[in-house]
Amino acid sequence: MARKFLFFIIFFAVGIFTGSFFDLSVYFGLLFVFLALTLKLLKLNFNNLVFFVGMLAFGLGFSWYAYEVIPPDLSDFQIGRQVLLEGVVADEADERENYTRLVLEVGSGAKILIYTGHYPKFNYGDKLKISGELRKPEKIDDFDWPAYLAKDDVYLEMFYPDIELISVGNASRIKRYLFSLKADLLSNVSRVIPEPHASFLGGLTFGAKQSMPKGLQDDFRKTGIIHIVVLSGYNVTIVADAIMRVFSFLPSFFGIGLGALGIAAFAVMAGASATVVRASIMAVFVLLARATGRIYEITIALFAAGFLMILHNPKILRFDSSFQLSFLATMALIWVAPIVEPKLKFFPKKFHIREFATATISTQIFVLPLLLYKMGLFSAVSVPVNLLILIFVPATMLFGFLTAAAGFVWYYLSLPFGWITYVLLHYELKVVEVFASLPFASFAIDNFPLWVMLSVYAGYAILIFYGKDKKIF
Repeated sequence: MARKFLFFIIFFAVGIFTGSFFDLSVYFGLLFVFLALTLKLLKLNFNNLVFFVGMLAFGLGFSWYAYEVIPPDLSDFQIGRQVLLEGVVADEADERENYTRLVLEVGSGAKILIYTGHYPKFNYGDKLKISGELRKPEKIDDFDWPAYLAKDDVYLEMFYPDIELISVGNASRIKRYLFSLKADLLSNVSRVIPEPHASFLGGLTFGAKQSMPKGLQDDFRKTGIIHIVVLSGYNVTIVADAIMRVFSFLPSFFGIGLGALGIAAFAVMAGASATVVRASIMAVFVLLARATGRIYEITIALFAAGFLMILHNPKILRFDSSFQLSFLATMALIWVAPIVEPKLKFFPKKFHIREFATATISTQIFVLPLLLYKMGLFSAVSVPVNLLILIFVPATMLFGFLTAAAGFVWYYLSLPFGWITYVLLHYELKVVEVFASLPFASFAIDNFPLWVMLSVYAGYAILIFYGKDKKIF
């Protein structure tokens, strides 16, 4: 039964992914459902249950995406004209190097992406009156920007409108508290730690959307370390795993509990957004797999969780890089790491160096095709940079949190923690700077084909699920 369920989820996801490339009706997917049911009922050479489940799930997935992607009626909006609208800020502000982005939910439930300056600052729950020209998002080269925004139900843009604050506190009190707590933590950090170290720590520890300088972001991409400042399940797992190892002298139940508590704490500090919650759920499955050793059962549970996520919002499967990285990194840590670890015996176990090497190489192998397709950049120094940095990430996040928390008590109490954090951050940024400056650090691979990426992952699946017992590795 579990195997059938797994096949259903996989083909359901394939249906959603395929549907995201075609502007077809719900009924096209239902044709596959009808055909599968007809063949099954007529028993026309249809003894293969996997084929039946696959066709049925594919059709349902295709139809579900086509249904969910139907945009709202925008006929009431005067697109291309100057308009006056009122709405509520529906998410935390996204601060970039030269501008700030706000998502405004207007009365009809539609969302508008607003570009504005850094000042004055607006917060989640603020009710605003805006005046400006409404535009529909347009594709940026080969990137489907409208579809990317649509995953969050954003279908319109407005650039640098006149903004008037009407009132505050017009949204969820819990989310307002969490975002406010996060802002206070980041403020405490910025009082002690200079830039760009503070922004780096904000993304690493609190999932902050503060912008790092573009040059530094490019260096992170060149060295293959950008994932630690993206809200993926990878950095969450590192923290939780470190907590478990610190308390390894306790029964495993307590270790898992404390690791899960660490994940929950991170989710709260990061504002408990949908992205953070998804990454945190992925991290929990890694802990369970490592603690129980029941990899197959945990994999079924992981796929079930992923199924519920794409059922809630099918657009994340193709357009949410954080979801993709979280899922692939989690699969790598559960399935690939046990295969890779015996090959890395030349790494010492001291200070958990071998474990970090295993996690780093496993995840790099597994996420590389996706990164090549998404970014078109191959980092030749990714493995050594990750090894040199990731071993210090748990300590950096711990002392970064202590710096922020101590700031609530007394500024001078946060200074010792801030100095330690700064030293760690400076080392990590220096590693990135040195390796990014190498002439062979990265290579551009333009237009990495989708079919190549899918073929590689199909090969990975065959090697993992069918080759492991045959000693292919």
